[in-house]
Amino acid sequence: MYTMKVVIIEDEKPAARRLSRMLNDLGIEPIAMLHSVNESINWFYNNQHPDLIFLDIQLSDGLSFEIFEEVEIKSAIIFTTAYDEYALKAFKLNSIDYLLKPIDTDELENAVNQYKKIQSATLNPGFDFEQIKKLIAPTEKNFKKRFTVKIGQHLKMVPTDTIECFFSENKATNIHTNNDRNYLIEDTLEQLEDVLEPEYFYRVSRKYIVNINAIKDIVSYSNSRLKLMLNSYNESEIIVSRERVKDFKNWIG
Repeated sequence: MYTMKVVIIEDEKPAARRLSRMLNDLGIEPIAMLHSVNESINWFYNNQHPDLIFLDIQLSDGLSFEIFEEVEIKSAIIFTTAYDEYALKAFKLNSIDYLLKPIDTDELENAVNQYKKIQSATLNPGFDFEQIKKLIAPTEKNFKKRFTVKIGQHLKMVPTDTIECFFSENKATNIHTNNDRNYLIEDTLEQLEDVLEPEYFYRVSRKYIVNINAIKDIVSYSNSRLKLMLNSYNESEIIVSRERVKDFKNWIG
């Protein structure tokens, strides 16, 4: 009986183990879990290549594309990625399948079934990894590290990592810092969403963007919503709107 040979390349070990368990549920036992560019290169030099690779883009020691610059790999590839929709155009243009993190069970099963349908075809379609990198590059932003606020006749620099939240009040946007101070800024919350690093900042409602490091407690609230308690901000309740609760849980997870 044919057994599909699968390798997982993922630098986050909990994510790799989760994907392995999901594949086990589909009757597939990965033959290796690799966690870095260097480890992957060494493995491919010394082992028979698998039928299928689940490949994360950003590894702890570089982009996974560097593997293909060192080793000629003819395995089929399914990318696992947290990149946004813009970046995913790269994979569509290059006829590469992908799974958006966090990986959904049904989407994983569909991707595996799609591979099985085409496995008799050529497994090395000559992907243009350089082109993919160019298409992904625009998403690698330089996020704001500080904001400048005006206090009387003076300008004050406020480092982004000292900001607990941004909030809208009376059609104005304010910063609240971890030393319990508020400062008025000119940016709207919509503009801030484009310049703040999404790993640390999330817009929980029309009124608030919060810093994950400032969250002291999360409490269940009415109508399937969540209430946030920050370290120093207590001027009004911060409620995660119901339509954002699922994304919020993924963000903090």
